[in-house]
Amino acid sequence: MDSLFGLLQAKIKNTGIKIVFPEGYDERIIKAAGRLSSEKAISPLLLGDKDQILLKADSLNVNLHDVEILDPKTNPLIEEMIPIFVEKRKGKVTNEDARKILQDETYFGTMLVELNHAQGLVSGAVHTTADTVRPALQIIKTKPGVKKTSGVFIIFKDNDRFIFGDCAINVNPSSEDLAEIALESAKTAKIFGIEPKVAMLSFSSHGSAVTEESLKVLHATNMVKEMDPNLVVDGEIQFDAAVVAEVAKQKVPNSPLQGKATVFVFPNLDAGNIGYKIAQRFGKFEAVGPVLQGLNKPVNDLSRGCNEDDVYYLSLITASQAIEEQQLKLI
Repeated sequence: MDSLFGLLQAKIKNTGIKIVFPEGYDERIIKAAGRLSSEKAISPLLLGDKDQILLKADSLNVNLHDVEILDPKTNPLIEEMIPIFVEKRKGKVTNEDARKILQDETYFGTMLVELNHAQGLVSGAVHTTADTVRPALQIIKTKPGVKKTSGVFIIFKDNDRFIFGDCAINVNPSSEDLAEIALESAKTAKIFGIEPKVAMLSFSSHGSAVTEESLKVLHATNMVKEMDPNLVVDGEIQFDAAVVAEVAKQKVPNSPLQGKATVFVFPNLDAGNIGYKIAQRFGKFEAVGPVLQGLNKPVNDLSRGCNEDDVYYLSLITASQAIEEQQLKLI
């Protein structure tokens, strides 16, 4: 296990953090839940028919007998959830609409987090990103001052650890969006012991090309500097100038990054999604996420191509975010 996740496991163990998994029938979820439960890293909560889930777990030789399992279609908590959901949707749904919607595992699971029956949610092994994010935006909503949620990946291999964003949510972010993504990504980096040195990526470095696209990134960089003068950030900057000291000396000799960037903010979703997958497939880096940023409580999205390890790692990340949120509320 990467040392990062070893530290996270030690931080989380025996804290009682409960993470809900709406996709309780999925083999990868069942295996990861059994692993998490046996290690006492977190308390998994699976959603679905208990008998069916336990039957599948037995066929996989996974012990879930200490794992809580709730069925949204029969659980009485739905009565507590209905008026709260109707209020949050501001009259867009009736009580009967809410009852039907909340029988969906992802909506039910998100309400469990909102009502503090669980501290975080992990989904996306079967559902799309939209299916995971939509209930979170409708129920949990974004933090004060944050206009949009964004999705980053933790990219790691050996002792190298990086944050890549936004790789999941915002298709064509504005300068304001990019600045917000940068600030939230820097916060995420700190949670996981990564010193944030933020590269605002472009095909241009310090005016080597002047286009609408490069100026968008430059304006975003200037906003970040104004909002957090202590954050190490540079842009617009090319990837090689952000990560190779020799290239930085030639292209951007005055860059505060000095070729040692750790947080990479991509100019659009095309670049971010392609970039993390190149690092994963060609560079042989592990990519865990997307980790969703900017929400009031942690909800995270798996890739539908995930494996058991991905579920396990993202669960530890989600629990770490939950602990961070609890600590911030005590300040």
